[in-house]
Amino acid sequence: MGIGMKKLFQPVDMTQGKPWEKIVAFTVPLVIGNIAQQLYNTVDSIVVGKYVGDNALASVGSAGPILNLLLVLFIGISVGSSVMVSQYFGAKQREKLSATIGSCITLTAIASILIMLLAPLIIRPSLELLKTPDSLIDWCTSYLRILFVGIAGVAFYNILSGILRGLGDSVSALIYLLVATVLNIVLDIWFVAGLKMGVAGVALATAIAQAVSAILCIWKLSRMRDVFDLKPRYLKMHKVYAMNIIRLGLPSGVTQAIFSMAMVIVQSLTNSFGELFIAANVIVMRVDGFAMMPNFSFGTTMTTYAGQNVGASDYRRVQDGAKQGTLIAVGTSAVITLMILLFGKGLMGIFTSTGELVDLSMRMMCILAVGYIAMAVTQSLSGVMRGAGDTMTPMWISLITTVLIRVPLAYGISWMTVTPELPHGRSECIFVSLLVSWILGAVITVLFYKRGKWKAKSLKKD
Repeated sequence: MGIGMKKLFQPVDMTQGKPWEKIVAFTVPLVIGNIAQQLYNTVDSIVVGKYVGDNALASVGSAGPILNLLLVLFIGISVGSSVMVSQYFGAKQREKLSATIGSCITLTAIASILIMLLAPLIIRPSLELLKTPDSLIDWCTSYLRILFVGIAGVAFYNILSGILRGLGDSVSALIYLLVATVLNIVLDIWFVAGLKMGVAGVALATAIAQAVSAILCIWKLSRMRDVFDLKPRYLKMHKVYAMNIIRLGLPSGVTQAIFSMAMVIVQSLTNSFGELFIAANVIVMRVDGFAMMPNFSFGTTMTTYAGQNVGASDYRRVQDGAKQGTLIAVGTSAVITLMILLFGKGLMGIFTSTGELVDLSMRMMCILAVGYIAMAVTQSLSGVMRGAGDTMTPMWISLITTVLIRVPLAYGISWMTVTPELPHGRSECIFVSLLVSWILGAVITVLFYKRGKWKAKSLKKD
C-alpha cells in the first residue's frame, strides 16, 4: 500500500489546518457511509416490496420504531465514547484514550447480552399495543426477533466505527460498511427472491452483514498500536471511564429514546390511517433517511471536530469551524431539498408500482422537504455542543420539540380535522407536526449555542 493510501486510513488531527477543509474531508466519507447504512433499510424495503408485496413493505416499516427504541443503550455508549475518544486524542492522552476504548468494548458486550435477553419478551406485546394490523404483526415479530438475536454485530459495528471516527478515521469505517452493504444486498436477494424466506430473510441478511462489519472494525482497532493500547487490562471495567461514557452518552440515549417513543406513539396514529398510508409512510421515511444523511454526517463531524479542538483548548477554532461547517451543511441541504421537489416522484416509484401509493408518498414528502434545511442547523450546532461535552442541552431541545410540540400537534391536527369521510382526521398531521418541530428545534438550538455554556463542559475541567 502506497504512502498516500496509508495516510488515508490513519487518524486525522483536526486541530490543525483550515477548519472547513478538515470538516469537508471528514464528512464526505461519512455521507457515503450513511448512504450505505441507509441502503440496509432501503434494500430491505425494495426487496420485500417487489418480491413479497406492499403488506410486507409496511411490516418492515412498522417494526422500525420498536427497533430504534431498543437500540438506545448502544446510541448512548457510542456518543459517550466518541466524545471522550476525540477529546483525549486531541489532548494526546494515550493512557486515558486506551482505558476509554477498552471500557467501551466491555460496556457494549454487556448491553448486547441484556438486549438479547429482553427483546424477545416485549416484541409482540409492543406490536399489539401499537395496534399493528393483524395482516402485518406476524411478519413484524419475525423480523424483529431475528434482528435482536444478532444484535451484537449491529451494536459493535456502530460503536466501534464511532470510536474510529472519534480518532479522526472516517475512511476505514466507510470501507467496512461498504463491504457489509454489498454483502447485505446479495444476501437479501438470495434469501428473499431465491430461498423465498420473506421478511425473515431480510432480517437474517442484515444481521450477518452487520456482524462482518463489526469484525472488520475490531481488526482495524487492534492494529492501531501507535495511537492507543488494546491490552486485556484495558478491557476490564474502569469505573471512572465507564461512568464518564454513561454520563456523556446517557443524554443522547435518552434523546433517542424520546424520539423513538414519540415514533411509537405516532406510529399508533399512523396505523389508524390504514395499510396504504402505512406503506406510504415507510417510503417517505426511506427517502427521508437519504435526505437527512448529510445533516447527520455534519453533526457527527462537528462532534469529532469540536471534541479534538476542545481537548486542545482551542475554543476560537471550535467557533470558526462551527460557523463554517453549519453554512456548508445548510447549502448541502438546500440542494437536496430542491432535488426532492424536482425528482421525488421517481424515487417513490422505486419502492412500488402502485400509482396511488406513489402519489400519496410524494404529497407527504413535499410537506417535509424544507425542514431538512432547518435540521442542518440543528445537527451541526448540536454536534459542536456534544463534542465539547455538553450532551444535556441537545437532549432538552429534543425533549421540548418532540414531546411538547410534535406529538401533541400530530394528534391535535388529527382531532381537529375529523369528518364523517375522515374518521381519524387528515393523515397530513403526521408530517406537518414533524416539520414544525424541526423548524422550532433549529431556532432553539441556535439560541442555546450562542449562550455558550457548552464551553465549560470539557473533560479536562473534571
